[in-house]
Amino acid sequence: MTTFRYNVFGREILVEKSSRGWSTFQQGAEGKRRSAGLHIPDNITETELTQYLDDLCHEWASEKYPSVFLVRKN
Repeated sequence: MTTFRYNVFGREILVEKSSRGWSTFQQGAEGKRRSAGLHIPDNITETELTQYLDDLCHEWASEKYPSVFLVRKN
């Protein structure tokens, strides 16, 4: 399983790719994870992921948080 930690317009989103497809999570300060409620189709590739999240969540954009970027890949 590959895990990507993204900053999506100021929100930390974990994205995991497994044999079952993509899963998205928000992680709380105490380390507990809950579903982020974002659906990523199986045909989206790792190289397309940043742009897909930008397109999907663009309503979250603000002057303070104008972009989506990869923080870390594990």
